Amino acid sequence: MSWWEIVILLSSSALAFFAAWLLAGMYHLAHRERRAHMRLKRVFGSSALLRPRMQHLLHELTQIIPAKSAVLFVYQDENRYASVGTHHASHPSLRDCLELDEYVAAYPEQVVLERTKFDSHHPVRQILSSYRVDFVIVLMRATKPIGYVFLHETPSVKVSRQDLQLARLLAGDMAMAMENAVLMQTKHDLSVYLQQKIDSATNELRTSNVQLVQLDEAKDEFLSMASHQLRTPLTSVKGYLSMVLEGDAGKISAVQRKLLTEAFTSSERMVRLISDFLNVSRIQTGKFVIERTEVDIVKLINQEIDALESTAKARELTFRRKIPKQSLVLALDEDKIRQVIMNFIDNAVFYSRPNTEIAVELTLRPHDVTFRVVDTGIGVPVAQQPQLFTKFFRASNARKQRPDGTGIGLFLAKKIVDGHKGHVVFSSTEGEGSVFGFRLPK
Repeated sequence: MSWWEIVILLSSSALAFFAAWLLAGMYHLAHRERRAHMRLKRVFGSSALLRPRMQHLLHELTQIIPAKSAVLFVYQDENRYASVGTHHASHPSLRDCLELDEYVAAYPEQVVLERTKFDSHHPVRQILSSYRVDFVIVLMRATKPIGYVFLHETPSVKVSRQDLQLARLLAGDMAMAMENAVLMQTKHDLSVYLQQKIDSATNELRTSNVQLVQLDEAKDEFLSMASHQLRTPLTSVKGYLSMVLEGDAGKISAVQRKLLTEAFTSSERMVRLISDFLNVSRIQTGKFVIERTEVDIVKLINQEIDALESTAKARELTFRRKIPKQSLVLALDEDKIRQVIMNFIDNAVFYSRPNTEIAVELTLRPHDVTFRVVDTGIGVPVAQQPQLFTKFFRASNARKQRPDGTGIGLFLAKKIVDGHKGHVVFSSTEGEGSVFGFRLPK
């Protein structure tokens, strides 16, 4: 065998050995990668928050790649970061990591930074040396570093080329796991922040509500006390005015009679107003009771129309009665139903235009009766109609027409009708008129 044949044979054998060695190395790396993915899979699928998941990842990584110490650094946002490390590890500062960002931005293909690859004056080497770090795994997402893994190898077990290659293969998955953990932590922090705000607002509202309840109770107590105290002297004033008008104190002139009649009418209105306030107080305290007796509702309606006839004439209005002639006796609370009827007719008188007609109707059906007051007055704005029967509410056009109103008449009317198991009848068109009434079961 010639010398050249010997050389060719040896070269072929060496090439075959090298290829076998290379294939064995590739197989070993692939096997280690599969095992590493198996270990890290629990971290990737974890639902834990950021710091626990970082500690878990760092623990698994140091089982795969030998290191004396290791630190995992992750950005949370522009102003915050999280950092976990093994025992006695030196944690890098935010400023140094931002300086590493500048280098990585210039060389994004470098997934692993080795300290010995940089000269002694290079900023990267100076940073790594200051923390006794041999290698840095860059965690990249969308061409931007979201964190770093700092590794310091042991004196006895060095990080091999295969370890570094494995680190390059795992870097993408580790970056994705940390990005998901940051998002989950952000969501959790936002949820906690919002819950704290809700709890704080709830406590403030609860305190405010207690204060409002106390104020409402004080207002009701004052309203009840003031109404009781006012009713007695007003009843006396009304009685004395009635005696003078009837001639018990001697003859009076026409002018005196007119003035005394106005005063008597005003005292009656004041008595009714005080009665309204007392009923509101009773509703608030749960003492509002419907006391039924047999009442002729036809007679009651005619009496209220007669009582307001002079007021209607003074405002150039006329009543058109559509009321049955025969009596109709129902089980009602007479005073309270009278109050509702008076309120509806009185409102029609005050909110109607002069020289118009107000229709007062009572319709009988087999199972119920319907009372209605129909006017062609100012009506109620559509947007304000849902609030019309609430306490102290008055429509905007009504406040202009009659500034002295209280806003409790319709509120009480609905409470009284509801207390009789009936229903309020209402419809209105602003500028054209309104219908107010009720339907009661027979």
